[in-house]
Amino acid sequence: MNQRTVATTEAVASERSPSVARARILETAAALFYREGVRAVGVDLVVERSGVAKTSLYRHFTTKDDLVVAFLEQEDAEYWRDWDDVADKAKGDAAAELEAHIRWIAHHVLKPTYRGCPFLNVATEFPDAAHPARAITTRHKLELHRRLSALAKKAGIRKPDELADQLGLLFDGAYMNGHLTGKKGPVRSFVAAGLALLRLAREQK
Repeated sequence: MNQRTVATTEAVASERSPSVARARILETAAALFYREGVRAVGVDLVVERSGVAKTSLYRHFTTKDDLVVAFLEQEDAEYWRDWDDVADKAKGDAAAELEAHIRWIAHHVLKPTYRGCPFLNVATEFPDAAHPARAITTRHKLELHRRLSALAKKAGIRKPDELADQLGLLFDGAYMNGHLTGKKGPVRSFVAAGLALLRLAREQK
């Protein structure tokens, strides 16, 4: 059986299972969107790379915007799943958890495959604040602030919202610099800067 036959067989199997077809489309689109950018990736390329018929793609995602939204929803879920894994290891120690999240992000942004924060990447491609992708990005960032503030409050920080603002800005800077300059750039000072903010906030209790 040659490669073309295998690909065709897999595509037919996917068409018979809507959940498999949707997952294949989303997995392919997510990889392309993250690596190449949303506007640079057309529906035809997603169809070609996924091996799923275009009619199937539009059956699961009425528009490309729907596919972008699904991509961001998936990224959001994965981010908070990883966040919760880090939190579990802190075993209820809020101060330790804040420090652990800083170290986790530092590790994440220095991975060879890191291409920046998907939410910030997409937001820069869609300047219209009413675009559904922007709504998901805003929701994600607000949830980050909420979680950071809650942890800071639990850790006894006197101004938890202020610390959450500071860490949120620091995180976004690391997301961008990690992609642009890697470990030789400013992100190498990210952990030290984050821990300095925590230390200063604790001293102001």
